[in-house]
Amino acid sequence: MTRIAASAVIHPMAVVEDGATIGDNVRIGPFCHIGPEVVLGDGCELISNAVVTGKTVIGRNARIFPCAVIGGESQSIHKEGSDNTLTIGDNCTMREGVTMNAGTKGGGGKTVVGNNNLFLANSHVAHDCILADNIIMSNNVMLAGHVIVEDRVILGGGSAVHQFTRIGRQAFIGGLSAVSYDVIPYGMLNGNPGVLAGLNVVGMTRAGIDRPVIHKVRRAFKDIFEAEGSARANAAAIREQYLDCAQVIEILDFIAADSDRALSSPHRGKS
Repeated sequence: MTRIAASAVIHPMAVVEDGATIGDNVRIGPFCHIGPEVVLGDGCELISNAVVTGKTVIGRNARIFPCAVIGGESQSIHKEGSDNTLTIGDNCTMREGVTMNAGTKGGGGKTVVGNNNLFLANSHVAHDCILADNIIMSNNVMLAGHVIVEDRVILGGGSAVHQFTRIGRQAFIGGLSAVSYDVIPYGMLNGNPGVLAGLNVVGMTRAGIDRPVIHKVRRAFKDIFEAEGSARANAAAIREQYLDCAQVIEILDFIAADSDRALSSPHRGKS
């Protein structure tokens, strides 16, 4: 049974299938299509010609622009299973042509998107991706399956991220970059193939990180990537020196964590 709040405004030329849940003050414009298992949180707005389908739950105050398709079946050939879901948090904007796919059984069945994220035109979030909060995906950004993107990451226009890759908190990915390997927190990656070009100092400054802390993170970056030996071995060796710096420890923990991908490097693209 469809559950539509009395305050919702639905254009007569929109289709809301029986079973959907529509929250307070939702606005659904002409030629939109809402599937039977969709939940739209309070205050969502669908401009026109948008599709929300599958087992998709969207939080409060989302804005979905024309030609976006949210919650579609995975494009993976391993998309078996009927319980695959897409969950999106509050205050997310999906501009024209954005696509987000549900998860797959092999990936846990869940694609998860956090709060306050901005997805510009024609960007794509594939199956089983996990996105945190305050992320900006610029025009034509492509995330392959099983990608993890942490808080406050910015991905420049046309960049592409390989499956199973992790991008650490507050990293910056330059436009048209190919992200083939994990990117450390606060890292800046550019090029094709993507090379770790240093630290996102501008982003760190805007986030209120003090200059002495930024200098300390820079020293740690050199210790990890410019010393002899592998980045992972170097990271493990310097931990005791940086116990008083949360940002450096965050980078070291990221490097030490299990991953399906190698680590992006300033030298040959991976480490």
